[in-house]
Amino acid sequence: MSVFESTVTISKPVNEIYTFLADMNNHRQLMPDNVVNWSSDADEAKFDIENVTTLFLKIDERVPGKLVKIIPSQKPPFDMELKWELSETGNDTQVTYTITAELNMLMKMMASSPLKKLAEEETQKLAQILS
Repeated sequence: MSVFESTVTISKPVNEIYTFLADMNNHRQLMPDNVVNWSSDADEAKFDIENVTTLFLKIDERVPGKLVKIIPSQKPPFDMELKWELSETGNDTQVTYTITAELNMLMKMMASSPLKKLAEEETQKLAQILS
């Protein structure tokens, strides 16, 4: 199991950040430029990663003010879980985004750097949008 994690602190109430993340429609704003053909509703999203694959994701669990867990709704190239964890620290909210992926050795060599970059980019974009 490979784990890619990024944490950011945002000067917004936890419930405002949770509300944004709990709606899959908002996740398009967090994606990198190579994500195309996005379609979504509040619970699910479908998109292409240019020249790589098509992903179908759905929100599997919502814990208000604390957690949004996203999993594949159709078989991906490798098993994965995306988890946004929130914790209030005074007037700020700490947001930790974790991508957990079941990667064989070859996939680990190819995908580790892009997945780490993705985790970092998404948390930075979240901070920009909600600041």
